[in-house]
Amino acid sequence: MNKTVIVTDSTADIPADLVKQHNIHIVPLRLMFGEETYLDGVEISAGEFYKKLIQSAQLPTTSQPSPADFVAVYESIMDRYPGCSIISIHISSGLSGTYQSALLATSLIERDADITVWDSKSASYGFGLFVVHAARLAEEGAAAADIVASLEELRSKRRLYFLVDTLEYLQKGGRIGKASAVLGTLLNIKPILSIDDEGIIFPVEKVRGRKKATARMIELFQQDLPEVRHIKVAVGHTADRSLVEDFLQQLSAVFTVEDVVYSEIGPVIGTHVGPGTIAAYIWPA
Repeated sequence: MNKTVIVTDSTADIPADLVKQHNIHIVPLRLMFGEETYLDGVEISAGEFYKKLIQSAQLPTTSQPSPADFVAVYESIMDRYPGCSIISIHISSGLSGTYQSALLATSLIERDADITVWDSKSASYGFGLFVVHAARLAEEGAAAADIVASLEELRSKRRLYFLVDTLEYLQKGGRIGKASAVLGTLLNIKPILSIDDEGIIFPVEKVRGRKKATARMIELFQQDLPEVRHIKVAVGHTADRSLVEDFLQQLSAVFTVEDVVYSEIGPVIGTHVGPGTIAAYIWPA
């Protein structure tokens, strides 16, 4: 049976121990602070990034990997594992051009290649969990087509919400107007957001105060999964992991939590949401 190898990009925000454990290949995006360019997760860590972000008057910019970046990774994998299948899983095509770069790369390879490029229609560990799921199935010897089918099924069951602490970064990035950001800050507004079936971020509700907002997130999960009691959870955080601990305690009072993964939201996603963001991804155990 041919080996299946999993590729993703750095916006999956997969914890380093899981990347190493499951031999996941990551193609980094690029981050630009003025004239300084960094490979996401390679030349700048999340911790270093948030320090620079707070000190910077302007938002950094980001760019997806080039098709040539993907060609280099795919060919390296095929050299190492002749006859292998590759599944390349990426951030929503509605949020980044990364998926298109990976897809274009497959047409530039001048040899037989079994490569499936899959649009996660999600972001951060919202699709990082798909990557880890795929890697585990690959280790068990599952065929590429079966892995993709399992990914589709998992995506239909997983729910996600995220909460930004400040509207400042959404305003800087042009997502909302300055007046709305100032008013929202004065009123202590905490927007709850999600990602729709097409992979586009949309606002769910605006709640005053973090405690009420996290409680509302849990209510939304209950509404989304009314028959589910046992869940697996991944929580995304920015500079301060302790911010998600209270949320997990609240969640455990409602659901039976069978597994938790902590994911640090990396520089590319962090550029747009800013420090203090909480993301929660839930699926049936």
